[in-house]
Amino acid sequence: MGYTSFQFRKLPPARLEHRDGLRHPVLFGKVTVRRHAQRPLSALLVDLSVYGCRILHAGRVKAGDRVWLRLAGSETIGATVVWSEGDRLGCKFDNNLDRSLFRALTLQTG
Repeated sequence: MGYTSFQFRKLPPARLEHRDGLRHPVLFGKVTVRRHAQRPLSALLVDLSVYGCRILHAGRVKAGDRVWLRLAGSETIGATVVWSEGDRLGCKFDNNLDRSLFRALTLQTG
């Protein structure tokens, strides 16, 4: 399988009005964040969409970093950090989140 150059391009920070999907508050906030060749960090999942999430963390993670997330015992999920401000960061998943996992983790309203 060949790779094309656009698969690894840097992503600009996501503005709230430009997000692909509505973010939902989460029921289960614990998440593990790991960067390549780094120790896993415990963090708090703030909100979630099938395309990405917002996390509170205490590590040194910056925009453009590749991370691997584990949400509530899920399989490892690859993502790119699209913005980082202090102890908050926003991630875009490599692949859309499985809808059943999304429903299990979020507070659905309406």
